[in-house]
Amino acid sequence: MCAHCFLQCLAGPFSKMAQDSVGFSSDYQFWMQKLSVWDQASTLETQQDTCLHLPRFQEFLRQVYEVLKEMDSNTIIERFPTIGQLLAKTCWNPFILAFDESQKILIWCLCCLINKEPQNSEESKLNSWTRGLLSHILSAFRFDTKEVGLFTQGLGFAPADYCPGLLKNMVLSLVSELRENHLNGFNTQRRMVPEKIRFLSRVCIPLVTLPDIEPLVEALLIYHGHEPQEVLWPEFFDAVNEAFLLKKISLPISAVVCLWLRHLPSLEKATLHLFDKLISSQRNFLRRIECFLKDSLLPEAACHPAIFRIVDEMFRYALLETDGAPEVLAAIQVFTRCFVEALEKKNKQLKFTFKTYFPYASPSLVMMLLQHPKEIPQELWHQPLKHISEMLREMVEDQTHGSYGGPFECWFLFVHFGGWADIAAEQLVMSEAEPPEALLWLLAFSYSPRDRSLQRAQTMTEVKAVLGHLKKLFRSPTLSAKDLQAAAAESQARDPRPPLCQKLIRRLILNFLLWAPGGHVIAREVITLRISS
Repeated sequence: MCAHCFLQCLAGPFSKMAQDSVGFSSDYQFWMQKLSVWDQASTLETQQDTCLHLPRFQEFLRQVYEVLKEMDSNTIIERFPTIGQLLAKTCWNPFILAFDESQKILIWCLCCLINKEPQNSEESKLNSWTRGLLSHILSAFRFDTKEVGLFTQGLGFAPADYCPGLLKNMVLSLVSELRENHLNGFNTQRRMVPEKIRFLSRVCIPLVTLPDIEPLVEALLIYHGHEPQEVLWPEFFDAVNEAFLLKKISLPISAVVCLWLRHLPSLEKATLHLFDKLISSQRNFLRRIECFLKDSLLPEAACHPAIFRIVDEMFRYALLETDGAPEVLAAIQVFTRCFVEALEKKNKQLKFTFKTYFPYASPSLVMMLLQHPKEIPQELWHQPLKHISEMLREMVEDQTHGSYGGPFECWFLFVHFGGWADIAAEQLVMSEAEPPEALLWLLAFSYSPRDRSLQRAQTMTEVKAVLGHLKKLFRSPTLSAKDLQAAAAESQARDPRPPLCQKLIRRLILNFLLWAPGGHVIAREVITLRISS
């Protein structure tokens, strides 16, 4: 469901209730009461309550706008007689104006009240009053003494001689105090009390997108005290993570890692946000997937094993839910490649063994898979492929290797390094020699890990037969799409091929078209014929 439809669904009940004799929805009444309380926002309690409710209030404002934009000014005043009070109270609350997009949405709501062609003095007065509120909003963040004093008092600073430059100095002072607090450790005389740190995080919730506040947000994320429980507010983590995902703030990787380590829901949301981008984007080429992944900072953050394990587990669930969709497989492989590159850059600082990242895998198999094919001479590719196949086969078919998991665990590890499957397919198609059983087994396993030994042997036989036909065509002076179709055709004497076997054979046909002389010329015709489909 798109965001617009979602908001309309939310606004629907509100609009229906507004037409009833009572006049307003319970939500409307709830926020009117809240705004009246927040009007006295000089106390610590009301400030904290305001900060905690800001995300929900912003959503309510969006709902209000969805309702107002469908009416003219007169209809709005008729159906919502107290709408002016609600918007006015909102306009004079600096916490709301500072939070995310609330200021923009409030401006939209006020614009709905303006009558383009006022017919009488009442409509003209309403226009004048509305423009006054708009003028206030647009000038509100020139940071006059009274408004910013609400923040400075809560942070322990006197607002009497406030000027814009003081905000930066105040943030730098707090950042310095947090860093000293981190370094002092158990020196309780110079430590900032946990209550103040917790309050700082709460006050920052509506301010996380302000550029001047970013150093304080970063310092709070990196700060590690000695308290047994988390001192920062969960809503602070939510606000920072949301702003980071929407590119409203920029954070160094160290702060992002701290955020995701300290607040698991933020890491899960960041991973799901990446999945949404990959799914919603059309034509996800490998380079485009790589851009999405690197932009998310997840591969770099995954250098910490705890983050890697959680992201990897979410990829596992995505793979199971989509029944091994090619898009998910591609994302896993590109993620792994970016992750390994990030590890190599931090090689001197690496504190964890690969066993920490892949605890249930054979260390020797992991080290073999980690080798990049480009680092090995092409004429020697068959050696690592043979070793990889033999190790996987032994683990899959020999029950004594239960500590490394079953066939799925072995396959899930292998698909992280899918480049080796590509090399195996290329070697089988290009080699003039008899197809090695090790490569046939590896390719059959990569496409159908759940098959038992007999089923996999049948797939290997089918693949071997098709490869024999392709090798003859490779040497043929002329090449046609019908010849290729005949080479890939199923034998009438055998049972129909399983879907995954058909998929594997299509993969070999595509490799053949890439490397065979004249393959590019007939590629379009071959695809039209839908060979082996």
